[in-house]
This record gives sequence, C-alpha cells and structure tokens, in this order.
Amino acid sequence: MILELADIRIQPGQQAAFEEAIERGLRTVISQAKGFHGFTVNHGIESPERYVLQIFWATLEDHTEGFRGSPLFAQWRSIVGPFFAAPPVVEHFELVAHSDGN
Repeated sequence: MILELADIRIQPGQQAAFEEAIERGLRTVISQAKGFHGFTVNHGIESPERYVLQIFWATLEDHTEGFRGSPLFAQWRSIVGPFFAAPPVVEHFELVAHSDGN
C-alpha cells in the first residue's frame, strides 16, 4: 500500500466551498481509479487555508501513471484546482509501522 500525501493551500475564505468540492471529487472521480483504496482529508487549525489530503493506492504506479495519465486527473483538477493558492506539494510514502486500534 502506498500513501500519497498532498499538502494543499487554498484561497482565503473558500474553506466551505473547497471542502464540498474536494469530497465530491474524491467520491466521484478519484474513487474510480485503478488501485484506489481510500482517502482522508484534514483541515489545518492554525492555518485555516491548509489541508492535508491522504490517498491510499495499491501501487505507486496506480497513482503516478494510472491516475495521473488518465482523463480522471483532468476531471479532478477541474473540480479542486480553482481553489488552489499554489500547486499542492505531493509526496509518496511506504508503511513502516502502525498501531492496532483507534
């Protein structure tokens, strides 16, 4: 399992609209991609224009080649892209350890 972590900064005052858009885009577009296994979206407390998006993929290639190389990527960016104050910083991670519980 691969974790995609996207650090997103949006335009001030757009939180409610962005939250609706990102959830819609995740549920209707990204969820169709091969290798998609789930997501979380967290909103910054100290930095209200900051969001951290985590998407779980079966393989790195499912994200970097499969999703990004497909028409789904353009659909996704058309939904969330207008809110971005800057391009998101995206990195990928492999699981090293986890807890058993909450």
